[in-house]
Amino acid sequence: MRLEFKLLSLFLMGMISLNAQQKNETFDVTVNISNFKNNKGLALVSLCNTKETFLVGGIKSAKLKITNKSCSITFKDLPKGTYAISMFHDENENNKLNTNFLGIPKESYGCSNNARGHFGPPKWEDAKFEINHSNIIQNIKL
Repeated sequence: MRLEFKLLSLFLMGMISLNAQQKNETFDVTVNISNFKNNKGLALVSLCNTKETFLVGGIKSAKLKITNKSCSITFKDLPKGTYAISMFHDENENNKLNTNFLGIPKESYGCSNNARGHFGPPKWEDAKFEINHSNIIQNIKL
């Protein structure tokens, strides 16, 4: 009886430990952006995890130097979930996406899954992706 109790205890402790490890599992998202029209300015990149913050903010962001008309970043230690990336080429480094009088962007922009807007900005549904069990690579072409 005592041996059975010890074995059962060890089994339960192992299951609890395994479950805790799985809950704390994190992943990386690498974003490769290409096809900038020049190397001027910076790329402003934002990682969002809700529809409400998509295109207006995010949980992580970065300003990247553009070299050879491309740049890359890896967002590390992200838990499983739904995410989307938005970015724009801030050529004049004023920290905003410049638009014309109709609101059409003058500076290049892009989103995860290469989502594009039709008569408006890209939609969350088109740009979102899942992190479930492995690291993710998103290639955005401007």
